Amino acid sequence: MGRDYDLIVIGSGPAGEKGAAEAAYFGKKVALIERAAHPGGAGINTGTVPSKTLRETALYFSGLLQRGLYGIDYSLKNGVTVGDFMYRKQIVVEEEWKIINRNLQKHKLDLFQANASIKDTHTVHLVKDSGEEQDLTSEIILIATGSAPFHPAGVDFDHSLIHDSDSILEIGSIPKSMAVIGGGVIGSEYASIFAALGVKVTLIAPREKLLAFVDDEITAILIKGLEEFGVQLMFLDWQAKLEAHADHVTLLLPQGQTLDCEIALFPAGRQGNTSGLGLESLGMEMGSRGLLKVNEYFQTNIPNIYAAGDVIGFPALASSSMEQSRAAISHAFGLRIKDAVSPVIPLAVYTIPEVSMVGLTEEDCKIKNIPYLVGRAYYNNNPRGLIIGDKNGMLKLIFSPADKTLLGVHILGELASELIHIGAHILEEKGTIDRFTRAVYNFPTLSDMYKYAAYDGLVKLDEYNSTQTAGNT
Repeated sequence: MGRDYDLIVIGSGPAGEKGAAEAAYFGKKVALIERAAHPGGAGINTGTVPSKTLRETALYFSGLLQRGLYGIDYSLKNGVTVGDFMYRKQIVVEEEWKIINRNLQKHKLDLFQANASIKDTHTVHLVKDSGEEQDLTSEIILIATGSAPFHPAGVDFDHSLIHDSDSILEIGSIPKSMAVIGGGVIGSEYASIFAALGVKVTLIAPREKLLAFVDDEITAILIKGLEEFGVQLMFLDWQAKLEAHADHVTLLLPQGQTLDCEIALFPAGRQGNTSGLGLESLGMEMGSRGLLKVNEYFQTNIPNIYAAGDVIGFPALASSSMEQSRAAISHAFGLRIKDAVSPVIPLAVYTIPEVSMVGLTEEDCKIKNIPYLVGRAYYNNNPRGLIIGDKNGMLKLIFSPADKTLLGVHILGELASELIHIGAHILEEKGTIDRFTRAVYNFPTLSDMYKYAAYDGLVKLDEYNSTQTAGNT
């Protein structure tokens, strides 16, 4: 018996959209199911794009980008409102909706707005807002339902005073003070955004380090930058306890201490959007927090059902999610156009200033007993860095002293998330830092720092070799 579709995709976020479009491009009949009123998932509607747009808005309204240039010292422009703050975010989101819808129309997908559950291994059951129900059958199913904020027990997320990473985007007014609980990516980003707007921010990290996966030297510079524009950092091994009052929140800290603030943001991680899909009845293997287990081809334990994106957990990036779904579709239909996702995945943290990295940190090398050397270049020694007024930025190369193979790249400063890709390409091909010294970069550009970081690394290599020679005589 023929089935309705070759592929049914559940979820229209970065993973779902790209997987569906790839299959349709290669002639497959595809249905895409989205329960929300608009496509794009958290990446467009509640997470990645909105928060990064708000970052740029904060930079504009605070004048932070101009401070280094003109010596301006002010925080929030007079009369700025929440509407001003959020206006650009909505414009960008609506433009992204249009782009996604054009892509879906171009590939002639069948788009259904409905809640979906998987009835059996080849049947998806739809329930529309009108109450109408419908079954669709398909050879392959791709689950790309994304994730949602995790709410730990004992915390009352009223989304008025105590917010998660979604509801913070819907605040009614800019507070005078806020507490951010958690030293991960979301907490660090929002702490810097609101501090840029003159909000008194206390950032509470549950460990002795902010952003545990970031190189220690980079983190130290970031912390200094955050403190310079007013973020108070507290490092506490503390089970979050919050009390909401009529107009403020009280944090109950260890040893009887308290902290009062207008609002609190508690980004406690994410959980997979798998509730209601009926996966348990299928016998699908699942991990903690509703995340799905997949193999290297992004297959679940049910061979014709694949999963990609945040719903399978780490690294849970929009960038990696797109590639995971493309690899899954390639495998499912034997397309042989993308058999794997690159193991070299750049990461970016959109704090103020930006942080981006790819490859090993110094700490990784020490733990793994990998010999390494470091070359550095600084924004304040770079003509473009001086032009844009970035005084604290740094580009850092980690490489092998044995053969100069690049091991890691770490950048803090304006446009770090853009610059990182140059290093990522060299890492992908297992290249050496000589690639940077041979390259010709436009002048003046921040990219030119790669060359000078490599030169600095070569000086360190000469010193290292001299030390080794002296030690052998």
